[in-house]
Amino acid sequence: MSELIRYEYHRPGKSTSVFHQWLVLDRPDVKVLLSEDFAGADLRAGESVIHQSGAPMIWYVFPEKWHDVGRFHDRDENHTGWYTNLITPVEISTAGWRASDLFLDLWQPVEGDPVWLDADELVEAVEQKVIDAATRKRIQNERVMIDLQIQMGAWPPAVAKDIDLQQARALKETGAASTSQAARKKR
Repeated sequence: MSELIRYEYHRPGKSTSVFHQWLVLDRPDVKVLLSEDFAGADLRAGESVIHQSGAPMIWYVFPEKWHDVGRFHDRDENHTGWYTNLITPVEISTAGWRASDLFLDLWQPVEGDPVWLDADELVEAVEQKVIDAATRKRIQNERVMIDLQIQMGAWPPAVAKDIDLQQARALKETGAASTSQAARKKR
């Protein structure tokens, strides 16, 4: 079976949330996490509900990258779009995973144009010195890189398009992640 991961998601200047998600794929370039029933409130982009409480979600974590990507759904398990978080690279240890939010997010609906979210929160974090100048520059660079990939039709990353809910569940049942973990432990 797949491994249950404890993931601490810290918002600088704010709180830390802890999520428990199934690691269904563990490769050096990507870790795929499955949450069967998101326990939080409905997530919104403007007036639109982009992910419903109780709905499944998949997260694609890219080691050493400054972003992760979520595949969002409604309660009927219809795919609504992709949500990119700009984050510090995820720290992975046997005790759990940890990353810090960098405020700026991208919502990319299945139908419609992508939109950057929370720019005002980023400005506020910079003004309050929660985000330093070097990190602010890194966030700007990450946004430019993602915008270029959007223009080329290469965002979200292919794995976030290829591994859908059905495939993530199949990976969970086959224990694909644990095979990679066993190989890693032998090293």
